[in-house]
Parts: sequence; C-alpha cells; structure tokens
Amino acid sequence: MKVEITEETLLEGIAKLEHEQWQEWSRNISATEKISPKRLRKWEKQWCHYSVLSEKQKEKDRVYARKVIELIKQLSETK
Repeated sequence: MKVEITEETLLEGIAKLEHEQWQEWSRNISATEKISPKRLRKWEKQWCHYSVLSEKQKEKDRVYARKVIELIKQLSETK
C-alpha cells in the first residue's frame, strides 16, 4: 500500500524528529553540565512525546522542520 506524503505530514514528522533530537541533547547536557534549576524544570516539562506538547512548543520544532523541507526543495531544484 502506497501512502501519499503531504507537506504537512512531512512537516510534522520532521518536527517530531527535531523534538526527539532536542530531548536527547538536553538530557545529555543536564547530565553532564551544571544548569540552573529553573532551566532544568523547564526542560523536564518538555521531556515528553511531541504529541503532548503545546502548539507553541510544537511550533518551535516546526521552525527547524521547515528549514529542512526548504533545503530539500532547494537541493532537488539544482538537479
């Protein structure tokens, strides 16, 4: 079965992956470096699945997802 990938599906998939990448990075930073308790509390609230983030938080991940999509478009146009 072939599934059509829309730009919206791609955007959300990349944004989810961006969130997972940020979670791994932030957990590693919090384990290896001294960060403020305030920042740690803020990060801990966001150590959750992408689907439960607020729209405001999801939008932060979508910003980078759009950059990835734009890069893919640019690269595909240069062929």
